[in-house]
Amino acid sequence: MSLTLYNTAARRKQPFEPLKPGRVGMYVCGPTVYDYAHIGNARPFVVFDVLYRLLRREYDTVTYVRNITDVDDKIIAAAEASGEDIDVITARTTAAFHADMAAVGNLAPDVEPAATAHIPQMLALIQTLIASNHAYQAEGHVLFAVASMPDYGALSGRNRDEMIAGARVEVAPYKRDPADFVLWKPSRDDQPGWHSPWGRGRPGWHVECSAMSQKYLGETFDIHGGGRDLIFPHHENEIAQSACAHDGAPLARYWVHNGFVTVDGEKMSKSLGNILTIHSLLEDHAGESVRLALLAAQYRQPMDWTREGLAQAQKSLDRWYRASADADPAAGELQDSVLRPLQDDLNTPEALAALHALADAALAGSAQAGADLRASAGMLGLLQSDADTWFHAGAGVALDAGQIEAMIEQRAAARRNGDFGTADRIRGELESAGVVLEDGSGGTTWRRAG
Repeated sequence: MSLTLYNTAARRKQPFEPLKPGRVGMYVCGPTVYDYAHIGNARPFVVFDVLYRLLRREYDTVTYVRNITDVDDKIIAAAEASGEDIDVITARTTAAFHADMAAVGNLAPDVEPAATAHIPQMLALIQTLIASNHAYQAEGHVLFAVASMPDYGALSGRNRDEMIAGARVEVAPYKRDPADFVLWKPSRDDQPGWHSPWGRGRPGWHVECSAMSQKYLGETFDIHGGGRDLIFPHHENEIAQSACAHDGAPLARYWVHNGFVTVDGEKMSKSLGNILTIHSLLEDHAGESVRLALLAAQYRQPMDWTREGLAQAQKSLDRWYRASADADPAAGELQDSVLRPLQDDLNTPEALAALHALADAALAGSAQAGADLRASAGMLGLLQSDADTWFHAGAGVALDAGQIEAMIEQRAAARRNGDFGTADRIRGELESAGVVLEDGSGGTTWRRAG
């Protein structure tokens, strides 16, 4: 069975065929680094990690690009509210993001570009759009002229009235059209800014992803992923500016979006006090349990996060680790009962049901089923520890080498920024997990206690 994916642009499932035989390029919108990632932020990263694992199995070369947005109005607002330097906030939050992603079992992307390192590419893209009359200058801003692209709105299916009425469209007097969006904006002296032909300023959010994806994947690539909340305006605007800059060439061939996450039936919000960060969940729960809970629903469907769901994920993993405790991983094979659902638009519920069936067989005495369980779970990034570590690491939380290195990176960033309280807390967390740190002239090394 070949891989099929639901393509938002086509509004149906389609067989996946890469642009270049044997080679796949995938871009996923990464975090804006001003605060800890919450479970809604984390869901796409877990979903596309599973897709990345699947693609790597089936194709010779896979390039997975996931960006870091480190210049944005939300970051500026966070710095103004806290009094911290922007670089301190972005360094600390990026390190925390890496630690959280490692803790939930995500592989690192092949390329992780930071927006601030790609300003020249953004300036070049904007200049191309101005030269082709798809963008214009107004009061220190550069704006994309939506009317210059007749099929604008095709991805989201929104008509013009809906786009203008949308709460996420900024109305400003300097716009020729209310739907036009910012490519470049002026910066005050106390804000991040770069010199440009239009004055000192900074890029708009949308142009960042278009410029970075083009650099690492080309004008047209295979898969662009993200949450449903990004379809409009972010992905719609990426398509517009990229296609118009590249003589109509499509930005991506497959647009893949995951559903929203609610908490106990409610939308996450500060007013309700129900925003759950990965960082806070990891204080009391294994990262692998969080991962399994996020995979329990098919990725395109809405997912309601509950304490009961997380507890069930922990119980399932306890059972699977018991079932595969004595298995030889090298003797196991990825089972079609797990692979085929994943090839069918990442049907994780059916794949997880197959893992439960393998666990049943293993607990009934089949050593082969135990080995196959471990090999098959690996395709979803599960059962990545050993049973002894899982059951004896304290609250089921086991740190692998990648997670330890990510936490050491976070601690180093905190020390560089003078945040010694955070640095000491991280050292304490590692010590509680049985990891001893040794600081030396060449950096920090670690070893397991005992």
